[in-house]
Amino acid sequence: MKKTFFYFSIAVAAISVLFIIFLATGLWKHFFSPQEEETIRTRIVMPGEATTYSTSDPNGENRLDQNLNTKIPLQEGEVTIAILNRENVGALAEEQFAAYRSLADSHIHLTFMRFDEYIRDYRRMWDYPTAATRAETISLFSQDLIGDRNNCIIVTGLNARNEQTMTIFRQSGARQSNYKKIAELQIAGSIVVQETVRSSAYQQGLTRGNSFNIITYGPDPRSSNMLDRIETVYSYNHAREHYEQVSVSRIAGSQIEQRRLRELLSGVPGVFENFIHGLWYYVNPNGTVDTKQYLYFNPSGKEIIFFGDEAQQVFRWQTSTHTRYGLFIRSQNISISTLSRSIYIELESLESIRLRVDEDVRLRITANTTWDGSYRRAAGTAVNNQITRIKEATNALYDSSWGRVQFNDNGEYIINSSDRTSRRGRYVFFNLDGTELLELRFEENDRRVYKVEPMANALLLSRVRLSTTGIQDMLEPPVTLTSVNQ
Repeated sequence: MKKTFFYFSIAVAAISVLFIIFLATGLWKHFFSPQEEETIRTRIVMPGEATTYSTSDPNGENRLDQNLNTKIPLQEGEVTIAILNRENVGALAEEQFAAYRSLADSHIHLTFMRFDEYIRDYRRMWDYPTAATRAETISLFSQDLIGDRNNCIIVTGLNARNEQTMTIFRQSGARQSNYKKIAELQIAGSIVVQETVRSSAYQQGLTRGNSFNIITYGPDPRSSNMLDRIETVYSYNHAREHYEQVSVSRIAGSQIEQRRLRELLSGVPGVFENFIHGLWYYVNPNGTVDTKQYLYFNPSGKEIIFFGDEAQQVFRWQTSTHTRYGLFIRSQNISISTLSRSIYIELESLESIRLRVDEDVRLRITANTTWDGSYRRAAGTAVNNQITRIKEATNALYDSSWGRVQFNDNGEYIINSSDRTSRRGRYVFFNLDGTELLELRFEENDRRVYKVEPMANALLLSRVRLSTTGIQDMLEPPVTLTSVNQ
């Protein structure tokens, strides 16, 4: 009996120790308050009815995880546009910021919801209006602008006059629910956060970092040249806890033909879109063209291709809005449906444009590429690649390691795998500088290009990448398509 009681006491003590570890390490949060892999995230959709939200894009394809549910219901007549969730300081619960549109007000509002331990539920702590009014252009994200790791909440978008706006909120005082508006800018031009490199001590959490300035570029009312700009710099005043204007300077624009300029910036649908159609190379700060980073705009195909750091990203061109100096584009990654980018394009000259790109979901797809800056039209660079179609669509059947491949004369193909799954899409044979190539486009817009080497009753396909420097072998094992007699 004593031995049984002794073993029972040991078991109780062990269970008690495990329970204490369970509480101390915070593992209980994964059961009662599961978190996503990203602790800061935002969801952007076109606003619909207050109780229903669209989960498909304009092409009818489902979008993943477009959850616009707020911690507590909004009031009647308020429609959620974007949500940003993050853990609070104690990591005990999730805080939520929600951008919404009210039927009683044209401005987009931001509200803050926080868990109240006293009532054991969420409370709506405050509401502030922002300068933006165009719901489809809203971006909601957070960033450490001041350098003290107290992330500011930033809302960007267009207003009714198609001006760019930026409204910034920051936690103020000892109470975690106290926020104040530290900047609100709107201008018929562009607004840029001037990020600077912070020290390694800041990265390690040892010291504060430098505050980022905010720069606006607007029209020069005293100039007859529409491209002349006024640059205004705003710096954070720590004593007043607000961004203040510190300098104003004039930047001369390119002297281009005014009639053509007015045509491009007239706002007529399709004019500016056709102007940017094609390949644009990034211009380094020293003025040289970087052919290893470029963008390709395809307005007719509703696609935008980003290439940098030896990686290519394809985005679906969803919506666009004309601004005073260019175009605002909302785009979505074809592979990661929760990754969307807002692209602000301004005309610099007939051969150059300036971009600002905001990612609504902060996923680090490439390590170092920044897309902000000037781009020059590829026509100014010698590109001698000649592309021609060499083979019409045909009926052909092949066996391969992928499965059975059927090419149809309507330009479509289907691959039936041994596991009874199938993939289908469109194909085209073409020639680039004397090399025969095959492009396969899957239903989900995954593109792959292969070099084709004809063999006896077979085709040998080697995966390649097309770039401004030519055809690059991706060093993947080749695939043999063996003809099947029908």
